[in-house]
Amino acid sequence: MATVDILIPTYNRPAALAVLLTSLYFQTYRHFRVIISDQSQDVSPFTQGEVQAVLRLLAQFCPLLTLTNLPRQGIAQQRQFLLEQASAPYVLFLDDDLILEPYVLGNLLQTLQAEQCGFVGNAVIGMSFLQDVRPHEQHLEFWDGPVQPETVTPTTPAWQRWRSHNAANLYHIQQRLGISSERPRPYKVAWVSACVLYDRAKLLDCGGFSFWQRLPAAASGEDVLAQLRVMARYGGCGLLPSGAYHQELPTTLSDRSQDAHRLLPL
Repeated sequence: MATVDILIPTYNRPAALAVLLTSLYFQTYRHFRVIISDQSQDVSPFTQGEVQAVLRLLAQFCPLLTLTNLPRQGIAQQRQFLLEQASAPYVLFLDDDLILEPYVLGNLLQTLQAEQCGFVGNAVIGMSFLQDVRPHEQHLEFWDGPVQPETVTPTTPAWQRWRSHNAANLYHIQQRLGISSERPRPYKVAWVSACVLYDRAKLLDCGGFSFWQRLPAAASGEDVLAQLRVMARYGGCGLLPSGAYHQELPTTLSDRSQDAHRLLPL
């Protein structure tokens, strides 16, 4: 049995997906299963040579499940669909346009097990912003003791923590403080996007993404709402060094006008 189910929603990005899967092949922690849910409307990524090649590599040591989830009913439904396929005690949600350092999964799992909180995330870094240093956005509050539950809403000061995840802020912070993958440090967050490891039972206890049926299909911010609910009950944190990089492709969710955390109660 895998310890971690890696859940990947994908849409019209076979090349990006292949890059992400390649970085999973090089993870130092390997007790995982990969579950991919595709919603591409034209050509399935599973028929593309670059994706097939890396799936063959991954199949040497980990179980794979490739699914199609159509018609599209929104990203929240897609995440809930993936969550319903999972059986491992931990689930790692990954966007399909990331690149991960080899230590990412191992560090996330070690921290989540040590802290016994609801989630641990690696916010993504945009390397095109390497020369764009923003000191005014680089304030972090580290957890010096155990991660505790927090209630964070758009009206609380803690909401402004999201700014540290802009551009390459985390890269600059971890370089300045000399934070290494051998000694990762958890810090306080408002939420984390794109690369988040959950305790599956705790995520389910907070409803998972089952709220999708109460959202318009175009709604986004579903990960924010889920994390706010988990954090209020069980706590959650970010982790440095991040080791998660954005491929910086155009978004496949172009309508950002309807945020789940504003449409539904926290």
